[in-house]
Amino acid sequence: MPQTAERITRSLVTRHELPGGAGTLALITLDNGTSAPASFGPEGLREFAETLTDLRDEAANEELVAVAITGTGKTFCAGADLRTMPSLVASAPTPHEGALALGRMGHEAFSALADLGVPTFAFVNGTALGGGLELALNCTYRVGLAGARPLGLPETYLGLVPGWGGCYLLPRLIGVPAAISVIVENPLANNRTLTAQAAAELGILDRVVTTPDEFFAFVADTLTSRHEIVRTEAGSLSPEDRSVIAAARAAVTARLHDAVIAPYRALDLIEAALGRTREEGFAAEDDALAECMLSPQNAAALYAFELTSSYGKKVAAQAGGTARPINRIGVVGAGLMAAQLALVFATHLRVPVHMTDLDDARVSRGLGFVAAELDKGVSRGRLKPADADAVKQLVTGSIEIADHAEADWVIEAVFEDMGVKQAVFADLERVVRPDCLLATNTSSLSVDVMAEGLQHPERLVGFHFFNPVAAMPLVEVIRHERVSDDTVATALAVGAALRKTCVIVKNAPGFVVNRLLLKMMCDVMRAVDGGTPFAEADHALDSLGLPMTPYVLTQLVGPAVGLHVAEVLHRELGERFHVSPSLARAVADKRTVILTEDASDLVPEVAAAIPGPTAGAAPQTGPEILDYVLAELTREIDLMLSEGVVADRRDIDLCMILGAGWPFHLGGITPYLNSSGVAERVLGHRIGG
Repeated sequence: MPQTAERITRSLVTRHELPGGAGTLALITLDNGTSAPASFGPEGLREFAETLTDLRDEAANEELVAVAITGTGKTFCAGADLRTMPSLVASAPTPHEGALALGRMGHEAFSALADLGVPTFAFVNGTALGGGLELALNCTYRVGLAGARPLGLPETYLGLVPGWGGCYLLPRLIGVPAAISVIVENPLANNRTLTAQAAAELGILDRVVTTPDEFFAFVADTLTSRHEIVRTEAGSLSPEDRSVIAAARAAVTARLHDAVIAPYRALDLIEAALGRTREEGFAAEDDALAECMLSPQNAAALYAFELTSSYGKKVAAQAGGTARPINRIGVVGAGLMAAQLALVFATHLRVPVHMTDLDDARVSRGLGFVAAELDKGVSRGRLKPADADAVKQLVTGSIEIADHAEADWVIEAVFEDMGVKQAVFADLERVVRPDCLLATNTSSLSVDVMAEGLQHPERLVGFHFFNPVAAMPLVEVIRHERVSDDTVATALAVGAALRKTCVIVKNAPGFVVNRLLLKMMCDVMRAVDGGTPFAEADHALDSLGLPMTPYVLTQLVGPAVGLHVAEVLHRELGERFHVSPSLARAVADKRTVILTEDASDLVPEVAAAIPGPTAGAAPQTGPEILDYVLAELTREIDLMLSEGVVADRRDIDLCMILGAGWPFHLGGITPYLNSSGVAERVLGHRIGG
């Protein structure tokens, strides 16, 4: 298709002759001239607005019939450049004026799309987050490329609100309930996002296409009325809308307990959107965005964002050594965890993965899980049928451990028992090649002890995933005393290929996440065993905004697993890790459910095993439990840093955010304990100096 190009600092503008003689389209390709995803800072917004001004003149001269916007590679636009926010605020006469300026600049740049005098089209070719999706919403029409993902408005996850049109335009486009789902519910559900297909089903995208030529055909058909987009813009708030908004506010309060303002401000904006003009809606977004930008929660969230998006990618440099190529993988075990590992390895590495277990029935169940998950991905539009079939062909299974003989990497995911794991590795050493690397997915056991008796302990590494494997972004890479640099480097390379964030952790009881999570859980259970009413103890930490209460988490991971890890930590680290008699009783009785259906209390049989307070001891109140838990976490983190469990306190923050769901609005756990004054009170100094 004929085109000419004009290079601009932040974008490439090309002209395309549309099929069927429909006229000339100007296509703006967002390109910041680097390998990083395109995002908008103040300079980029100004240059984008200037580009639109030039195109408006061409449209006025009837040289153009439409303007479209797309991105490069697999990115449409990653949104606002959050790194520019602090300097923008600092350079303004007052912080409030600086915060207001960011919202106004985005609105002014994007609003210029409506003043071009010709229809505008967004061709969402890949990632469209935050301001990137808002850019698309400001266009007349939106088309997605099949497979484009992720799409979403994650601002409330970062302590902000969608402030470049999202809170005003989206509810008017797709209705209040769906807008609440995208703007509030998805970000608070561990920042859940959309695919292009899901966005089309909601009405955010008008069409999903498979090639750029299909996009140009859609534009031509739309302009020549061969294809008509019919929209019914939302009118006034209905009783159902008001009910949904009220329920959303209640859900936010139940989850965050008023600890962060952003979701509430977003709900306010959504509620008022249908009754406001565009100018009023955008002005309200400016005010709300400024308020959120200046909140402590946003400052904490920006720290967490930088940690997870930038700092976490630098960990691989700590390893040294040279990563080996991995072309064939073995998984010992075919249970739920092992099957999840096989699936994620085959999906991301696209290499043969072979599972082994004790009998054919277990192997069959593991293979069945893999196939079912792939079929589910196809049905939900996340996978093409051909890709799902290709991955299925890569995953095989048997009962013969000798079938791992040609593997480059074998990971075990069997019962969490030292003797069992040592026996597995002894068997593997007899059959695998000398250059095959070994890994354990242990959540708490000593990798040093596991390596005892191995002929080549240097090739064993801890590689601790979190459940569910596909969703949880963290892997703790456990560096024991005799592991080689090449083995650690290979583990980090595999983790990166799996799109996981890896943190190097010294071989220490519980590593990072389980040590701190179990400390919280054990201290809450200690309070219950000491006579504190269950509801008061289990909800004592609610104000932190953690994903779930300690007892709900215990039931989720399984009482037997929770008890086992608590016993390991108690044995290795002493009395500060409480082993609950009531939990032990539940496990002895083979109970997998310890809570009533509404999670408001323990089931009677478990409650009956609570020992109660010792003589002269008084039950703790909820605030006392929270204070005690925070103080104990502070001491534990200080010990972990002095023991060299990780190289930097930021590694602990990263592990807790990605592995334990520590809330973004609190930042990392160490800055929270520092800024709240707990560290100074308990240690006499801030964590990390």
